Amino acid sequence: MRLQEDVIRLILGLKIKQLRAEKSISLTDLATTTGISVSYLNEIEKGKKHPKPSKIAVIADELGVTYDYLVSLQLSKRLQPVGELLQSNILSELPLEHFGLDISRLLDLFATAPTKLSAFVNTLLEISRAFDLRVEQFYFSALRSYQELHDNYFEDLELEAERFMEEQGISPEQTPSFEQLAGILGSVFNIKIETETVQDHPELAPLRSVFVPGSIPRLSLNPNLTEQQRAFAIAREIGFQVLQLQPRPYTATWVRVGSFEEVLNNFKASYFAGALLLNRDRLVQDMENFFAEPVWQPQLMLQLMENYSTSPETLLHRLTSLLPRFFNIKQLFFLRFHHHAASDRYSLTKELHLSGLHNPHASFLNEHYCRRWISLTLFEEMEQQKLTGQLDQPLVGIQRSSYINSTNEYLVLALAQPTESLTGTISIGLLLNENLRRKVRFLDDPAILHRYVNETCERCPATDCLERAAPPVILEKQLWQEKVMETLDKLKG
Repeated sequence: MRLQEDVIRLILGLKIKQLRAEKSISLTDLATTTGISVSYLNEIEKGKKHPKPSKIAVIADELGVTYDYLVSLQLSKRLQPVGELLQSNILSELPLEHFGLDISRLLDLFATAPTKLSAFVNTLLEISRAFDLRVEQFYFSALRSYQELHDNYFEDLELEAERFMEEQGISPEQTPSFEQLAGILGSVFNIKIETETVQDHPELAPLRSVFVPGSIPRLSLNPNLTEQQRAFAIAREIGFQVLQLQPRPYTATWVRVGSFEEVLNNFKASYFAGALLLNRDRLVQDMENFFAEPVWQPQLMLQLMENYSTSPETLLHRLTSLLPRFFNIKQLFFLRFHHHAASDRYSLTKELHLSGLHNPHASFLNEHYCRRWISLTLFEEMEQQKLTGQLDQPLVGIQRSSYINSTNEYLVLALAQPTESLTGTISIGLLLNENLRRKVRFLDDPAILHRYVNETCERCPATDCLERAAPPVILEKQLWQEKVMETLDKLKG
């Protein structure tokens, strides 16, 4: 809860409800004896209304308790865990309203079985502490769940972007350029674009952009950004202005996260930017043509990026919104990997899973991701390109990935932009099913490499894997546990 008043209302409602239940008094009976309507009493118990002191006194008399007890924050032993939860900051960090949840319904569960549910919440908190999960990671996880709930497609944001394009005379058949968007940001929103702020403060060097409010607001861009990154930064800022989003972050690279609302508003501005730069109708038509090709043609993917003057990440992330809506391809994942040049480590820095948690997904256990993934083998190709000096265009990779000990198989498309400041790969994986076979004609092209993969080396049973980066220690422990249990069962028998 954001305000102490909310806590007071909720605790009052819980007390009244518990006392009624203990004394077997129905809402109708309490309404009759107090002269307060059933609907108003119901609102009080749900924590939505706080009655006047005179009404509280009447309710206290009918329930056989003092006025002071009813208005205090003191709870019975049975409801004490609920009170501790309410007065902590946990519920204030849960974006319940965005998932269609009512806090009063959640508290009904706690009031029914407070000890068990409080123990469950405490367990989750202990797990988060054990894995060093920070509040911002929770916010980003909640955002991903919110995106998954809507198949990552938001019609209202699409319409806002199209309305803005029409107002500014931007043709949907052409991608707006950086110069065009910069002109709009200055003339329509009176925001100055510069690079001096980032350049003059070395500590800001890792940031892509910084928004500085004031009488003449400024958007300071990192001078090392590519043309595509600069265009996206401007389009994102236009999104903040058009949608009038507050609270909002003032940096394009996260420094500190203040609230879930801030994370959600940043996502909305970024979604607006994607819709502005990659018009949905135009891109859907282009993807229909792309999927209709009888054989895999990587140059067509390069042509798409050139036509939209976009980065691999913006293109593939945009597809996670359009493929579920317009192609019924809903079982998919999106991944962004970074490679630590000084080590053999790869980090999964961004992910999205629609219609279930697909492999691979982020591991907080410091394990080694499978080196057979196209997302990681593309790094090797980038290193070769660097050695030969051929870094003039993005890299494209494709693979059919079958998971060991699973029936799941994915068509995985991976892209990389070696010229960007951070070396990373972007990939999108589409679950192989009948719908995908109908939509993608080149699916069975023999030129597409088919490989068996797993999640991490530590869990993989492939003993003949040449790419293995670590022994299967977790798998071996699981197998040992199973053998021990079998032996114990035999001894008991």
